[in-house]
Amino acid sequence: MTAQEFVQKWAPSELRERQGSQEHFLDLCRLLDEPAPAEADPSGKTCCFDMGVEKNTGEDGFADVWKKGCFGWEYKGKHKNLTEAYAQLQRYSDSLLNPPLLIVSDMDEIATHTNFTNTVHEVHRIFLSDLVMVDKRRLLKWPSRNPCGSDLG
Repeated sequence: MTAQEFVQKWAPSELRERQGSQEHFLDLCRLLDEPAPAEADPSGKTCCFDMGVEKNTGEDGFADVWKKGCFGWEYKGKHKNLTEAYAQLQRYSDSLLNPPLLIVSDMDEIATHTNFTNTVHEVHRIFLSDLVMVDKRRLLKWPSRNPCGSDLG
């Protein structure tokens, strides 16, 4: 999938979170030439959709996508509050083994929050139209390539 094809597909989409999140993520994997969760880990032990978690409040929940040692990813429907999505993902982070990146998306925007120990929190935002730029796509490949560093640039 090319960047232009990705943008053309997702720009007009009005799908709600549950209707579109997994397909959106799979399309991102195709765009970035990265393995999809089931390709990366057929057992689901280190990478999967809908990772069951215990929130820091003691309740159960699900992280939309998780890759051990790399990221937790929470989707929301288009134009939903990504600050709330980030707070939700923070409640999951202990159960996700405290990944170095907490990523939220409403399918129009992707916000990557750094979660490294003893570092300043950074947020890197990528909008749908930005994905035609190589440097923005490189930011999205970063979580799978260098999960332990702290320089997203």
